[in-house]
Amino acid sequence: MAESWVQLSRNDQSEALETAASRMGRPAHLLEKDIWVVWVLHTLYESPLGQTLTFKGGTSLSKAYQLIDRFSEDIDLTHDIRALAPEVLREGNPIPPTASQEKKISAAVRSRLPDWIATSVVPVLHRGLIQDRLQADLNVAGEARDKLVLTYPALKTGTGYAAANVLLEFGARSTGEPHELKKVVCDMAAVIDGLEFPSATPRVMKAERTFWEKATAAHVYCLQGRLRGDRYSRHWHDLAAFTKSPLLGRAAQDRTLATQVAEHKSMFFAENDAAGKQIDYFKASGGGLRLIPEGRSRTALERDYLAMLDDGLLPAGQPDFNTLLDICASIEKEVNLLA
Repeated sequence: MAESWVQLSRNDQSEALETAASRMGRPAHLLEKDIWVVWVLHTLYESPLGQTLTFKGGTSLSKAYQLIDRFSEDIDLTHDIRALAPEVLREGNPIPPTASQEKKISAAVRSRLPDWIATSVVPVLHRGLIQDRLQADLNVAGEARDKLVLTYPALKTGTGYAAANVLLEFGARSTGEPHELKKVVCDMAAVIDGLEFPSATPRVMKAERTFWEKATAAHVYCLQGRLRGDRYSRHWHDLAAFTKSPLLGRAAQDRTLATQVAEHKSMFFAENDAAGKQIDYFKASGGGLRLIPEGRSRTALERDYLAMLDDGLLPAGQPDFNTLLDICASIEKEVNLLA
């Protein structure tokens, strides 16, 4: 019977990480963090919480779809609004028909989500840590108290770009649909025999919707022409990765899905452009998508992309930043022509 990774001594874990790093050409600190990411997913989806959670974002593209080759370190999760606040929905529809209804839904989410994280999610992860005899700290974070940070005692370190913690970001303004069950395993499990690593089968947002979520986020960045913090270049890397898969064509042709994302973001994530005018998400999904930033926002994006490269979040052989944007320009053209 294979020995469990979580029961190894720290010395044995360290040795296994070094072995896997040399075999895979991947930084040991990222392989270690990947194990914690999968452990969190396993613990959540083995509990009743998994019935109302949808795993989404870049980490889902990496772990569930193997679509991107960057190391994606955060866990984005949607708690089904129908479970959190069913009474504020109109006939179960998560898209509010009016701005006043949107305010009711958003107020309910802001009020209830932090308490649900503290009283439901934290205890599940805490019990999992005790059961597996693991050491880690759990802290609710974020201005809206909608994030949870699991900080673990790292065996390996990098440049600091990828910290020794797993950030869980929760939302609850949608159902998380469309989604499907997908298997998730640890990266180093493929090169280390005789050890049992954490694995999970989360309910995952379909990659086609994630494409439109990321494309519209990039669109907003381009129209605003301002900085939005670190780690934003990941969206462009992930969008470029779609060109290697039939998923790009399926996402670009799914106009119903594109419209659903536009409806959702128009109601819940309204943004203004550089001139102060409200951004039209329906224009982005209907032939006016912008993916190429200019000026200072382009410079900031390049700086962030180089930081990802420096910490090993991207394997060797990645395109330079200008080539990356050329790929995204081709996506922009293809999607807009199909619309």
